[in-house]
Parts: sequence; structure tokens; C-alpha cells
Amino acid sequence: MLPAAQRLRRSADFGRTVRKGARAGRSTMVVHLFSQESDESAMVGFVVSKAVGNAVVRNRVKRRLRHASSHLVESLPQGTTVVVRALPAAADCSYAQLTKDLAACVTRARTVRAPR
Repeated sequence: MLPAAQRLRRSADFGRTVRKGARAGRSTMVVHLFSQESDESAMVGFVVSKAVGNAVVRNRVKRRLRHASSHLVESLPQGTTVVVRALPAAADCSYAQLTKDLAACVTRARTVRAPR
């Protein structure tokens, strides 16, 4: 489970991360990563729209992504915010595949230069 201090909740934080952060994607998700100098711990937020499936499917995808991201948050530098947007293909893939895609997207977003 992801601790409350590491969950992204405010709309402004989501917007800033999506607008200013680096983006990397796979068939199951798109990850936006924004780093800034801060004393706050790394934070992660999730966007799972109705296109992914009904409420049961969306919640299952969110739970899987939350659990997968709890291991990645520890390796991110302080002040980093990450927004994970699940795509419809995420509903049909396994936990192992989601974990693999999330790790690959975060790694790629850390090496990509953010737009200005």
C-alpha cells in the first residue's frame, strides 16, 4: 500500500506534473514525471478513466498500480511527482506486466528531457 504522504491528491499537482513533466508511454499506460528541488518525499497519482472499464475493473487497475508504484517511489529522488495514466489495455494485462511497464516508463521518463 502507498502511504498517504506519497499520494498525489491536489488537482494543481496533477496539472503541473502533466504540463511540465517528462512523458513516457507503453501500451498499458502513460507516465508523466516532474522533478524539482524539495524536501517532500516523492509522490504518485493515478488517472484511470472510464475508457479502461467499469468501476470494478478501474479499481482493480488502480490497486495493482498503487502496489507496483510503492516499490518504485523509494528509488525516486525527493521532490519528484509522478502521474500514471492507465490506458484501456491495462484492464486486460497481468500484474507482472503492469509492474514491468511502470518500471520501464519511469526509467524512460527520468532520462527524457521535460518540455519547457
